[in-house]
Amino acid sequence: MRENSRISRSLRASVQGDVLSDPASRARYATDASIYQMVPDAIVIPRSEDDVIAAMEVAREAQTCVLPRGGGTSQCGQTVNRGVVLDNTRHLNRIIEIDAEGLTARVQPGLVLDELNRALAPHGLWFPVDPSTASRCTLGGMAANNSSGGKSLRYGITRDNVRAIQAVLPDGTKARFNGADPEPGPYADLVADMRALGQREADEIEARFPKVQRRVGGYNIDALTGNDVNMAHLLVGSEGTLAYFTELELSLAPLPGEKVLGVCHFPSFYAAMDATQHLVTLDPMGVELVDDTMIALGRDIPLFARTIDAFVQGEPAALLLVEFAEGSAEANAAKLAQLADRMGNLGFAFTGAGDRWGGVVPVTDKKLQSAIAEYRKSGLNVMMSMKQAGKPISFVEDCAVALPDLAEYTAGLTEIFSRHGTKGTWYAHASVGCLHVRPVLNMKLDKDVSTMRAIAEETFDLVKRYKGSHSGEHGDGIVRSEFHEKMFGARIVSAFEEVKGRFDPQGLMNPGKVVHAPAMDDRRVFRYGPDYEVPDFETALDWSAWPGAAGGFQGAVEMCNNNGACRKLKGGVMCPSFRATRAERDTTRGRANTLRFAISGQLPGGLTSDAMAETMKLCVSCKGCRRECPTGVDMARMKIEVLAARRKESGLTLADKLVGYLPRYAPSAARVAWLMNLRNKVRPLRNLTEGITGMSARRDLPIWSSDPFRDDEAQDASPDLLLWADVFNRHFEPENLRAALRVFRAAGLKVAVARDGTGRALDCGRTLLSVGCVEEAREEVQRVIDATRDAVANGIPLVGLEPSSILTFRDEALALCPGRDAEALAAATRTFEEYLADISDLPLAPLERPLHVHGHCHQKAHDAVSPMMSVLRRIPGAEVYLIESACCGMAGAFGYAPDTVDVSLKMGALDLFPAVEAAPDDALIVADGTSCRHQIADGTPRRAVHVSRVLDMALSS
Repeated sequence: MRENSRISRSLRASVQGDVLSDPASRARYATDASIYQMVPDAIVIPRSEDDVIAAMEVAREAQTCVLPRGGGTSQCGQTVNRGVVLDNTRHLNRIIEIDAEGLTARVQPGLVLDELNRALAPHGLWFPVDPSTASRCTLGGMAANNSSGGKSLRYGITRDNVRAIQAVLPDGTKARFNGADPEPGPYADLVADMRALGQREADEIEARFPKVQRRVGGYNIDALTGNDVNMAHLLVGSEGTLAYFTELELSLAPLPGEKVLGVCHFPSFYAAMDATQHLVTLDPMGVELVDDTMIALGRDIPLFARTIDAFVQGEPAALLLVEFAEGSAEANAAKLAQLADRMGNLGFAFTGAGDRWGGVVPVTDKKLQSAIAEYRKSGLNVMMSMKQAGKPISFVEDCAVALPDLAEYTAGLTEIFSRHGTKGTWYAHASVGCLHVRPVLNMKLDKDVSTMRAIAEETFDLVKRYKGSHSGEHGDGIVRSEFHEKMFGARIVSAFEEVKGRFDPQGLMNPGKVVHAPAMDDRRVFRYGPDYEVPDFETALDWSAWPGAAGGFQGAVEMCNNNGACRKLKGGVMCPSFRATRAERDTTRGRANTLRFAISGQLPGGLTSDAMAETMKLCVSCKGCRRECPTGVDMARMKIEVLAARRKESGLTLADKLVGYLPRYAPSAARVAWLMNLRNKVRPLRNLTEGITGMSARRDLPIWSSDPFRDDEAQDASPDLLLWADVFNRHFEPENLRAALRVFRAAGLKVAVARDGTGRALDCGRTLLSVGCVEEAREEVQRVIDATRDAVANGIPLVGLEPSSILTFRDEALALCPGRDAEALAAATRTFEEYLADISDLPLAPLERPLHVHGHCHQKAHDAVSPMMSVLRRIPGAEVYLIESACCGMAGAFGYAPDTVDVSLKMGALDLFPAVEAAPDDALIVADGTSCRHQIADGTPRRAVHVSRVLDMALSS
């Protein structure tokens, strides 16, 4: 510990960027998307190349290792090590230059691939290496791992598309690695030595290196043979073991033209593998595999269920997604016709039976193509969504063989799995003979770890028999480096060691990768090591859908496999706080890792520690992860568990009570609305009450209505629906509820407000949950269940206006009061628009103005935005546009707190505020969420209205 502190002090004195050395931060950088874990000494967030050089010098003096890190998505343990981690992603993420005419770009290593491609799109260009992690992987990480993707059949892999790399060597020397002859000096001497090695070993390289495109194992010493030597290609795939990349020069390609997809259905997995060699002769962009396990798991994930139904016909054992981009609709149609003919010639038809059943489903719709691509790219995470102790484990997953051998190889591998009592899940790059396959194993069990070892040994023997590559895409890391001698022979491994020794004589750059690796089954470097244990403890919510201690809470936390989908910067909702801060702490992954350390005793203080509270502080409970995390990590629900544990230990602050108990004191406050609203008008009162109430003086608070909505405003006999009158619309914007009533009645509907006869308004428990008052929230939900039981049993729906309130009954209520009653209530719950979407008789008059719609995060999480758009489009003359935005950033009380108000506004400024301000002056801004409307009012000159108000405006007289 003292050594760790000394290194951290030296780093803080030497670099301008942040240095993180607290236990929680170190925990968050201890893992990647592999099975491995090592806790680093410190993390540096460099602001410049000078910071990198200074940090490397400190590490060199302390004789500790250095680990360059990008998105942390490696699946083989490349970005797991002790020593000093350099996180490039926060600051070293610029595009230095785009040369559209020369088809090149120069970038810093922390730039995310999707960010580069967004900048290239206006030039009609892209970087044509497309790994499934494009939304979060960095260009530096791609070069370090020699990444590839679904288009490598046409464009090659990263090595084929890197022209030069600017790097810092372990001794601090800076050099530009390219194909040019260098000026005399240390770098020139290094180049000469490497060229000499290449010439010396040329015959052995020719004899030993696999002749398949997807060979990314070991160092690329084959690049050193011949006369045309580009030293950058030696660095590509070196996994941070030779040098730190500071700049990459990349080759670009024109964007593909119009695309089409032919989804080939097969009756057996073997048939799909055998057919691949024949389909690639049609020169597609790529051929991607999806097996029946992935189809079945995807159907259980809300994000993908509709997509699968749209392109899967019948019950295929396997699909091959064959993509063409021929530049015109006519040429693409011709290719699809050729594909159909080829499948027919191979003997497959949808009218066939048994082993002859199959055929092609053409997909020409661009939106469906994109949805299918997202589903396929999420293949790994779909596989990891299994709610069981055993998971599909990555260690033989991307071996590559020649296409004529693919069917026999996969059959042989299936036999190996079966012999060891497990099975594999298959997907990915059939076009280049590189399939991702993961046998299901439990890495907490010694017997399954032994099975992993045995499968690896037998699989690599099989790969060698077919003269394939044991590492076809994801690199070496810890999991495969020890097998290089089996695959390449002792002489080639000795050459690899010579390369490492010449670049890094002290062995400080990410040691244990490529050469001198630990055993792949050494549990001391596992995420679930030999001493890993989670003790049982009582939880506040029901986690019984998952395995493990604490009633399944352990299993829910461990669903995070560190794939990093929560680090995406555009599209969807997840994870809004990370988008604002770019800090690993503020990702769903970062929080899940901290939770795992907390519940397993690896984080001092556990769930109730200040470190855990700080980790959860910027989680806005948007539920984006609930829908968008491919493995189903529900951080909003986990935050409730953390808040409940901390509240049990420390109690509530006054600010907590003001938020949590709002529904209970709201009726009294409404009676003195003028007094409650005085705070907004008197500046000294704002400042005085900030410290007392925990509400920032910079924000206007919601205005209390002196005429709140009353239950007796709607108590029709034999109602068609129960109206859920939430506390926010009831006491702050009752005009929304009254507008909704007019809309319902205009449609001839009878309405009754949901109540229980006690005189106290029903409450969903949302505000109580937000401060950890789980027992009180449970009581409130039970009140609602009891009050609505008869109506629900008679098929009467519960319809609400505020998404965060009404959708509580589809989510948290099921974990608060598990059982049939809660399930029945959840099934009966409708948002305002979901209910109206099924009502045909809605007399709407023209409203000829644009409507720009922002969906509440909880609507997005429950797929309730589409009904909102559908209902608004029924207004004659209305032009309805969906604002592409993530969380607004207000998130209830989050946006009002003095210590989170800045992050709240920054979240809104990412997408929402610019979109609102860009809307035409005559546009109506529409938002169902109370928080969303207030955030828009605070962050822009515009005001937003609820859908109920819009429909009320459009009612015919």
